[in-house]
Amino acid sequence: MPFAQIYMIEGRTIEQKRAVIEKVTQALTEAVGAPKENVRVWITEVPKENWGIAGVSALDLGR
Repeated sequence: MPFAQIYMIEGRTIEQKRAVIEKVTQALTEAVGAPKENVRVWITEVPKENWGIAGVSALDLGR
């Protein structure tokens, strides 16, 4: 059972997250031949103040 764990900065729409789930599922199905019913995708949204880029939080960078 393929399992993909995706970390993203908070703020994506439900539609964007649905698209990520769909496309990651499709990619794993094509890459490893697993039935899509067996693919699991877990999205973890990280608060902007908890995500650092080049020593600065994403919140402070305006992301």
